[in-house]
Amino acid sequence: MMLNQCFWVCSALIFMLGLSVSSFSSIYISDDIFHSQAYTGRNLLQAKKGCSVNFEFLNYTIITSKCKGPHYLPNLCCSAFKEFACPYSDVLNDLTNDCASTMFSYINLYGKYPPGLFASECREGKEGLLCTASPPATSANDTGSQIICYPSLLLTLTAGFLILLLQQL
Repeated sequence: MMLNQCFWVCSALIFMLGLSVSSFSSIYISDDIFHSQAYTGRNLLQAKKGCSVNFEFLNYTIITSKCKGPHYLPNLCCSAFKEFACPYSDVLNDLTNDCASTMFSYINLYGKYPPGLFASECREGKEGLLCTASPPATSANDTGSQIICYPSLLLTLTAGFLILLLQQL
């Protein structure tokens, strides 16, 4: 009886952990981020959350060294944009925050690019730009305070459930 109960508890834990881990990162940058700066309709009345990534102090030379005018080559500009933005795809695809508009503000500030350059040139499919999931690169000046990480709700609930269940045994 005890072995059977332990088996079901372990199975439930593995299943919940699998669901939690599978939701950690996006593999696309949605096309919607290119239009997140345009406030229309009710968006004027709805305040967006702040961004958990501090885009002000990121290294934009990934983009500015490869994507140069006056003739902006789409293959160079888009690959540089993806290299820079893909590690942050989860926060950039969340249209309830201001991460995408903040990131584009800094890209345009440092690169002096024409408006809509990346939106008009970087297209890969109906989902958006395909990303390979990779964590943000760290630099020598990285203080570790750029990304605020919150534990997954599912992971927290699973841990609480297991603690309660194990106290019953």
